[in-house]
Amino acid sequence: MSNLPRILVCHPLHPAGVERLRQAAIVDIETSLSSDDLQAIIGQYQAIIVGPNMRLPHYVIEAGYNLRVIGCAGSRLDHVDVSTARAVGVEVRTSPSSSAVAVAEHTMTHMLLLAMQAARHNPALSAGLAGKTLGIIGFGLIGQQVARRALSFDMRVIVNQPRLTPELALEAGVVATDLIDLLRKADFVSLHVPFKAETETLIGAAELGWLKPTACLINLGHTDLVDDAALLAALDGERLAGAALPEFPPQAASTRSEQAALVRRHPRVLVAPHVTHILGSRQRDADIAIAEQVVEILRVKRPNEALSLEVVPVDRVTPHEQIDNKRVDRLMESLKMDGRLVNPPVATYWNDMYVILDGATRYTALQRLGYPHVILQVIDAHRDDFTLHTWYHAISSPRPGRELLADLAQIPELHLAPLAVDQIQHAFARPETLCYFLDRTGEATLALAAPGSDRLHVMNELVARYTRWGSVERTLLTDLSRLLSQFPQMTAVAIFPQFTPETVFTAATEGNFLPAGLTRFVIPGRILRLNADLERLKQPESLAAKRAWFNQWLADKLARSRLRYYQEPVILLDE
Repeated sequence: MSNLPRILVCHPLHPAGVERLRQAAIVDIETSLSSDDLQAIIGQYQAIIVGPNMRLPHYVIEAGYNLRVIGCAGSRLDHVDVSTARAVGVEVRTSPSSSAVAVAEHTMTHMLLLAMQAARHNPALSAGLAGKTLGIIGFGLIGQQVARRALSFDMRVIVNQPRLTPELALEAGVVATDLIDLLRKADFVSLHVPFKAETETLIGAAELGWLKPTACLINLGHTDLVDDAALLAALDGERLAGAALPEFPPQAASTRSEQAALVRRHPRVLVAPHVTHILGSRQRDADIAIAEQVVEILRVKRPNEALSLEVVPVDRVTPHEQIDNKRVDRLMESLKMDGRLVNPPVATYWNDMYVILDGATRYTALQRLGYPHVILQVIDAHRDDFTLHTWYHAISSPRPGRELLADLAQIPELHLAPLAVDQIQHAFARPETLCYFLDRTGEATLALAAPGSDRLHVMNELVARYTRWGSVERTLLTDLSRLLSQFPQMTAVAIFPQFTPETVFTAATEGNFLPAGLTRFVIPGRILRLNADLERLKQPESLAAKRAWFNQWLADKLARSRLRYYQEPVILLDE
């Protein structure tokens, strides 16, 4: 079983983006799924990448109980229920258009060049950008990318955008203002609006008049947004420190005015290559960008992942051994009174099920109380410090061993046979061997399952029978003298083969349980004193919602808790 996260790609990505994902995760590519198809499988994935044509409504996102991040190839989010994603703790990331990034970098390059040029003409001006104010007119994709880069230069960013929402302004770290206020305060003004009838000649003589004489104007997009004659007059009259303008594209060369040509030859004007020359491989860059964001989020562990704690559906959990119903009944009463899960059961993930290693009584009590979900500590059974020991059973009674064997002989499909002492070491070579008994005199008896019988069923009958016959204690001893010293009334000891974890787990996921008291798992990093709220676990919420709650609850708890480590590895979350 791989520990790598799984990513579902539902939109054609450039191979370079897919390769970046595969460096960090298992990647499945399915580009023709319906919403119903997606809902059925999304729970298997920690991340999903979708295009603008695939809807992610609330019920699909809530079905993604393992989701950490939704990547949107493109800048639109209207096809994703972002509110639901945030409510269940799922990050949503977009891939800003690579053309927007390219134009933003193009803009910043010319802003730096203008700052240096202005400083050469006026030594009182700084050649840097830090501390200066950038006014951005138009806050679409390009404007946002410019703002992000300007903020990293420690610039103050103010924005004029008719439909700029407070949330967007807050998220970008910018300040919304009206056009005149922006023009009056800005050291640099950069235009990033589409050319439409209402934006034609956005910057004319009146607007240029509001600018500071030390300000610079940047317009690397549509040429008709600025009145070239007014700009030339402002530069000639030293009412503006400089400007950056785009060269005319070849197809527009015949229509450019004399003023447009003159202003581009002005000594304080930088003529930039038209953006069509700098865009490059847009799709490849965008796909790599979204892949990088997804991988980065998956790389950071959530609190529950760091501690290997998970909220899981009870119907995906199974014990690996028989349950003592009397203990379950007692614990059910205790859980109803206490309302807390003090110590989470410990499990491992095997064949799409969670197999309980320790705490089966707790799990069964919660199941019978009607809890739809349970918190487990999930251990990787492939770790080197994870081991399984098999207990032996010392059976004590004042009655002699022959009476024990006579009682066991009544079990259907069980065969008892004498075992020579010199053959004990070969006892488990036969596949039908269940265990062997060594009595207090040193005589050995082999317990065999009849051909064609269910070995685990017969083994469970065997253990249940001798548990009723005498008092049973678990032990790791096989030396007779030491056993009799520890258990003076011992009639016999039942010695079982060493089970492998794989055998135990596979049997459990197939509905076959070992007898209680035969297995002892040494579990690394055991967590105790979690004290989770059982009332919240019982709420009729989706698994995704409960996992989001648990992560936040756990983060808050860790912020005020001490971690205690024990050699039998145990972690106590003490507040």
